[in-house]
Parts: sequence; C-alpha cells; structure tokens
Amino acid sequence: MELNMYYKVIGSLCVIAVVVLGWRILNWVWLRPKKLEKILRNQGFKGNSYRLLYGDIKQLAAVRKEARSKPINLSDDILLRATPTSYTAISQHGKKSFLWIGPKPMVYITDPDLIKDVLNKIYSFRKARGGNPLTKLLATGLIDADGDRWVKHRKIINPAFNFEKLKDMLPAMYMSCSEIMRKWEEMVSTERQCELDVWPYLETLTSDVISRTAFGSSYAEGRKIFRLQKEQTELVMQASQTLYLPGMRFLPTKRFKRMKEIDNEVRSALKTIINKRLKAMQAEEFIHDDLLGILLQSNSIEIKENRNMKYGMTVDEVIEECKLFYIAGQETTSNLLTWTMILLSQHPYWQERAREEVLHAFGNNKPGIDGLNHLKVINMILLETLRLYPPGVVLTRAIFEDIKLGEIFLPAGVVVQVPIIIMHHDKEIWGDDVKEFNPERFAEGVLKATKGRAVYFPFSLGPRICIGQNFAMLEAKMAISMILQRFSFVLSPSYIHAPNTVITLQPQYGANLILTAL
Repeated sequence: MELNMYYKVIGSLCVIAVVVLGWRILNWVWLRPKKLEKILRNQGFKGNSYRLLYGDIKQLAAVRKEARSKPINLSDDILLRATPTSYTAISQHGKKSFLWIGPKPMVYITDPDLIKDVLNKIYSFRKARGGNPLTKLLATGLIDADGDRWVKHRKIINPAFNFEKLKDMLPAMYMSCSEIMRKWEEMVSTERQCELDVWPYLETLTSDVISRTAFGSSYAEGRKIFRLQKEQTELVMQASQTLYLPGMRFLPTKRFKRMKEIDNEVRSALKTIINKRLKAMQAEEFIHDDLLGILLQSNSIEIKENRNMKYGMTVDEVIEECKLFYIAGQETTSNLLTWTMILLSQHPYWQERAREEVLHAFGNNKPGIDGLNHLKVINMILLETLRLYPPGVVLTRAIFEDIKLGEIFLPAGVVVQVPIIIMHHDKEIWGDDVKEFNPERFAEGVLKATKGRAVYFPFSLGPRICIGQNFAMLEAKMAISMILQRFSFVLSPSYIHAPNTVITLQPQYGANLILTAL
C-alpha cells in the first residue's frame, strides 16, 4: 500500500516536472517571442513574422553566403557585403526594424539621440548574454564585462593606456614598423617596384607591436598566441552564424574540438608568462614596463590598497584581458592600415598631401611623438577611413528588464543593435558624397563633422569607448608615416574588392598593391 502510494507520488512529480518543462519550452520557443513581436509591431517596428525556433537565422545565413560569394566594384555600395544582416533588415523594413536571432528579436536603433542613450546608459543596456557560448572562447575580459566587474577591470587597465605609457611604447612600435619596411625595401630593390598583398604584412606588423608592447621579453611566445587567436577568430565567426542549442558545445565535432584545443593552448601559454611575471614581482626583480607588467602592477596596488583580493583580478581574468589585447589591439589596427593604403592607392591627391605633411614633419628621420600628434592631414585620412571601413560594423546590447528609450518601450528579452557602418554611410547624415573618400569633412575635427550627434563611433562612444583608441591611432600614424617616407603605391590590376566581416571588417581577397620605392 505504502509502496503504491510512493510510486503514485513519484509519478505525479514526474508529470508535474514534464508539464513545467514543456510550458517553459513552449514559452521560450513560441509564446514569449510572439508576445514581444506584438509589442514591437504596436510601436511601429517592422520585420518578418516569427518562425518557430529559427526565426530569421536560415534566411540571414543564405544572405551572408550570397554576399560573400562574389566581389564588387570599387564604386559599389559595400554595405550588403560588410553587414548583410543589418543591411537586409533595414533595406526591407526601414530604419525602425527588427529581425529574429532564433527566438529573440533584435531591434535596430538608428536615431542619433537614442544611440547616445544606448551607449551612455551602460547599466540599462548591457553586453549581450546567451547566444553561442563558443564565441566566448575568443576573448571576454573588459569588452564582455558589465556593472561592477566592468568598473573594476577598467580601473585596473587604465594605467596601461595613459599618454605617458604610450610614449614609452613608441620604440616598440618603431621597431616593428622598421622590420616590415626592410622587407618591403628588399622586395623593391631590384626594379624599384613590386606587387604584393600588403595585408598579411600589416597583420604581422600589428601583431608584433602587440607582442612587444604587451609581453616585452616574452615576444616570441606572444607571436605564437597571435597565430592561434587568428585561427580561433575564423572558427568563432563560423560558430556564431549557426543556431546554438543548449549543450551543443559538448558534441565532439571537428570545429568544437579544435576551438577548445586552441583555447587550452592560448590559456596555457599566457598562464606561463603571467606566472613568471608574478614570481619576479614577488622577488622584487625588474618590473617590465609593458602592458602586462603595468596591468599586474595596477592589479597588485588595488589589492594592497583595499586589503582584499576581490578588488583585483584573478589570473584567469588577466588571461582574458591578454587575449583581448590581441583581438582588439591587433585586428583593428591592421585593418585600419590596410583600408587606408587601399584608399590612398585610389586617391593619389590625398596620398601626396599626406606624404608632404610627413616629410615636412620628419624628413626621412624617425617619427617622434610630438610630430605624430600634430599630423593633421594623416589624422583626417585615418578618421575618414574609419568612417568608410570601421573595424567593427555593429554594436549589440541586451535588455534584462523593461525600459523606456525615448518614446519607445523595450521589454526585457529584446536585443538592441546599433549598426555602426550603416550610420557611417547614411546620406541623410553625411550628404550626397557619403560614399566618397573625403577626409576634408574632418578638417575641423569629429565634433564639427558630426555636429555633436552620435553618428560616428568607430571606437564606440560613452563610458565604454575603446580603452585602446589612442594606442591604435598612434600606431597607425607611425606606420603610415614610415610607409609614406619610403614608398608610393597604387592598386594592382589583380586587386579584388571584397570587404568582408570576420569579427572585424577585412579585405576577403587581400590587398594587392604596387609599391614603388621613393
């Protein structure tokens, strides 16, 4: 009797558990998405009707594949290739649109006033969570942190990027640039001219800069980490374009296994470097004046001043910040340099103006910090390149509680996206010459060019603006100055124009130019 009662209770509990689980699944895959869709449509947002579980993922994957399948002409609009998802949604449904990333609606924000609110209110609009956890194998750290954790990390990392520290890193930048210049000079030495794909050389340049400035004496290990992170970037991009279901990362697929292998190798290499530094610090040996050394010193100071480990970063957190140095510091600058050279190849007038400025400032001598900071034409060219080809094409934020954004009500569970490159290419904002390379628009600075509106943000805006912005711009000015001192360059007939986003905006088929020694 008692045994029968026991089985009845167990059976009832199982039925209740199945019903509860079934209700949650139904709510996740259908009821909640349809409720969110109704709220958005009632406010004038347009988009496709929700489709069970997948949403717009299959359609968007096909759009991405098609956009990437063929190159475009130099005069063509790059938006479909650079940001096929955003371009498709906005061109089909207007600026007040949304699309479905699985069962979550992603709402586009294109009003400058609302963009400013999204990027300033960091406690309301937070870094997107969920999605495919495999993307986090690339790097988390400051870029992924929220709330108090973000405040802590930003405070500890800040000293590594102040102006005085950047001055100390200039010799490492110069050394890395010099090595690439010597290679190019050897290549053009016979006929004073040669054709080459400059992109991999510029990737090597910026990865060497990060390896030297971040890890100093551990430079060789740094280069190995870069190679692994580059492979991981491609794998992460592939993973992010597929629907992720809970537990999929445990499947023994070739891609998942390789991603985990790379993550383990990178973490192991960084942990070895960090532990060596920590032992040296404990023994009061020489403190390295590189990014890692400054970060560890800053971290130690925070812990000592507050007499509590929770005010500092753990070794694992330091590892994530080091991984982020590579992604944020290497890729963004190499892409900026590559697109700058491609644009200057197409516009000899601006190339000559830039060269005249560099030769007037430095002659054939080593560029110095004061001169680099006063290069007005070079600065205008870099700003315009970042407008046309920003490294990151979108910014994504998540909402975890109901919120008002201007006159818009956004319920918890909605994802917000700010389409950087679409704002940078908007004719209503920049004028009829929006697609043209015109550095003159920045002659009086960004504030004047944008009329103070939130319409230009290659390094983001607000409290979360990229901490390495000044580092990237200084490195780019150094590299472009040294190139212009030595070479003139034009597009090669073999150049294929194919802007393509793989985390950052890159030339899919490289950047074939013809260099001529001066």
